[in-house]
Amino acid sequence: MDRRLMRLGPVRHYAMVLAGSAVLAAILIVGQAVSLAYLLTRFSMTAASACLAFVVLRGVHGAVAGAVAGRATARVKAHLRAELLAAATARGPGRLGEQRAGELATLAGRGVDGLDGYLAAYLPQVFLAVTVPLGALAWLAWTDLRSAVIVGLTVPLIPVFGVLVGRQTGARTKHQWHLLQRLGGHFLDTVIGLPTLRTFGAERSQVRRVRAMAEAYRVATMRTLRLAFLSALVLELVATVSVALVAVPVGLRLLDGRMTLTAALVVLLLAPEAYLPLRALGTRFHASQEGLAASAEIFKVLDAAPVAPVLTLPRLPDARFASLVLDRVEVRHGDVVALRDLTLDVRPGDRVALVGPSGGGKSTLLALVLGFVTPSSGRVLVDGVDLAGLDLAAWRARLAWMPQRPHLFAGTVAGNIRLGAPQTPSPLVVEAAVAADADAFIRALPQGYDTDLTRHGLSSGQVQRLAMARAFLRRDTADLLLLDEPTARLDPVGEAAVVAAAARLAAGRTALLVAHRPALLSIATRVVEISDGVATPRLSAGVPA
Repeated sequence: MDRRLMRLGPVRHYAMVLAGSAVLAAILIVGQAVSLAYLLTRFSMTAASACLAFVVLRGVHGAVAGAVAGRATARVKAHLRAELLAAATARGPGRLGEQRAGELATLAGRGVDGLDGYLAAYLPQVFLAVTVPLGALAWLAWTDLRSAVIVGLTVPLIPVFGVLVGRQTGARTKHQWHLLQRLGGHFLDTVIGLPTLRTFGAERSQVRRVRAMAEAYRVATMRTLRLAFLSALVLELVATVSVALVAVPVGLRLLDGRMTLTAALVVLLLAPEAYLPLRALGTRFHASQEGLAASAEIFKVLDAAPVAPVLTLPRLPDARFASLVLDRVEVRHGDVVALRDLTLDVRPGDRVALVGPSGGGKSTLLALVLGFVTPSSGRVLVDGVDLAGLDLAAWRARLAWMPQRPHLFAGTVAGNIRLGAPQTPSPLVVEAAVAADADAFIRALPQGYDTDLTRHGLSSGQVQRLAMARAFLRRDTADLLLLDEPTARLDPVGEAAVVAAAARLAAGRTALLVAHRPALLSIATRVVEISDGVATPRLSAGVPA
């Protein structure tokens, strides 16, 4: 069993329920076998009633146990998905970008669902494989010691053969899961980049690559299934021979009169029940391996999530901040230095334009302010307090951020605008859209603000203006405005609309603006050039390099 998985709270509670259920199952199995033996040899209403009661109770127990297993599995999967999402969120966009989105999506979807075989089938069978053979063996020892000895010697053969085959199955299933993860990740990347692939005529080569990866996954799956069927055959053969070793001596002694018919029937009915849970365990072991391989990857993601520090200052001061200072900050991504010895002082009312070549470190600077990136050295100070010691959620609530590539989520236009303030009433949503110059095109959509964005696409300029409306919705609570190249990929008309909206939003506020095009510099009060991770102030706002 996976120790990390068993330490989860929902799994521990589930395991306690399974232990009690397995003990009850053993009692019902033994009771049914004994009552049936007495019914066949010494018919009476008492024996018939007892046998019928055990059969009914065993059926009810199986149905209830299946329902409990299904609900517990759903709870554990929901818990794991929540933990996975929390870990991915804690890593931040910077570190999260190091993992392919498709692989993470496959892990959270098919990977977590793969635990069905482990939690709903294999884990209950583990407890049954312990209690039922022990219960059957104990009653056999009471009924016929010689048969109990044979069962006791042959029962361990099934798990021994199961372990020998299971080692190969585990390795092959891990390989199969890695192939599936690669296939899912590559397929999603291909779908996202399909316009680029078609532009360069490279879609056929990617189709061939996806087909080759799918074929490799098919071959690995068939090899794993072949081994699973072979192991099932081996376990069935061992169990059949073991039952024969019990049945033949019992038949001979029954003929010689050295054993009663009732005892013989009890032995013949209980012996197969002693082997059955172990045979089923071997079969369900193979079905559980994909989920276990996925759980190992899930715990890698959870382990990689940063541990939240114990905050000495759990929330930010209520008053608006007096300053934002980057004090000799350095940021490293492996061997690459994104920012080096950078110092920047932003005072209330400053609108600082960050210019410079692509890859110079401008977006990394904004990620520092957002708390998405932790400096390798130096400090980010808010009102003289290190950002690392503040409540990041409370700090981000005081920011209005417009990323370079805004993301629209499945839902309505209004729902996407009020992303950072879900309880905002509709009139304020419309007011924010008007301020962002987005109201006209929104009203032209089929259902206006209630248009489902999963069924209606938007242009780059429209997406940018929706993102600007999100920022406008926080204008009364935001102390600092962060704009990361809001006019990138826009035509002159769209650029003019976004710049005008940005000017209205930035009026009277403190702002950090990443600018590659000169139009946005008209908003700035000063310009800082960032190149190769080094900041150099400009004397006046000019056209960016």
